[in-house]
Amino acid sequence: MNPAQLNYDEKGLIPAIIQDADTKEVLTLAYMNEESLTKSIESGETWLFSRSRQQLWHKGETSGHTQRIVSIVYDCDQDALVVKVKPSGPACHNGTISCFQSTLLDNGKENGQKQDAAFLYELEQIIARREKERPEKSYTTYLFTEGVDKILKKVGEEAAEVIIAAKNRSHEELKWESADLLYHLLVLLREQELPLSDVLAVLKERDKG
Repeated sequence: MNPAQLNYDEKGLIPAIIQDADTKEVLTLAYMNEESLTKSIESGETWLFSRSRQQLWHKGETSGHTQRIVSIVYDCDQDALVVKVKPSGPACHNGTISCFQSTLLDNGKENGQKQDAAFLYELEQIIARREKERPEKSYTTYLFTEGVDKILKKVGEEAAEVIIAAKNRSHEELKWESADLLYHLLVLLREQELPLSDVLAVLKERDKG
């Protein structure tokens, strides 16, 4: 099917749910018309239609937070899209990863666990922004400025602290040291330009065995 064959509304628009391809978190609900959808397909990045400005806009054109498209699927009525992307920064103009931050109802622990897991990707993006922007008085900025040897030293130190905490049978100590290790590992992955999703893909592949 080509974009012209979809069922647009009376204004020539179709709702597009933008979803993180890795975390499955819904980032935003936007709208496309035939032209913006065609541009999205051709460029491999999201182009949307602003209903308030009545014009096309390239997501990330000014902020740099573009969204690389992994797939675009449409529903059974051909009048709604799900666009799975790999974002290079926050989706929301407020600076948050997702536009959906306020909870109306949460009935289960499972949803909270999914949000906790998604936070690792959010933290990965925060670290990426720190590396790019290098804000003053930021510990993350300090690590990137010092370079890979400093980062490696901190990963080693925190790994040792985790071992000591575990030997001490201290849950309180272990959770703090484990958090430190995860953070410094994410900094190292960023320095090495290795996405967290690649690491998780290895774990998923192992799980099949």
